Amino acid sequence: MAIEALTIRAIGNSSGVVLPKELLELLNVKRGDKLFVTRTPDGIALKPYDEDFAEQMELAREIMREDRNILRELAK
Repeated sequence: MAIEALTIRAIGNSSGVVLPKELLELLNVKRGDKLFVTRTPDGIALKPYDEDFAEQMELAREIMREDRNILRELAK
């Protein structure tokens, strides 16, 4: 798939982009599916939503919130 520019459009009170059919096929998703948006060193990454991964990430966030001070000390 060639790199192409996507236009940000108004969608109600929000903004969004329309993903081309080829990108939807590459991601193996369809209309109505959810995507993970992840920040990377190069920008952002889109990945198909995975319920198990989402639960694991929420658990990791809780642990990081609860043990914030311990993790800070370990990072030194």
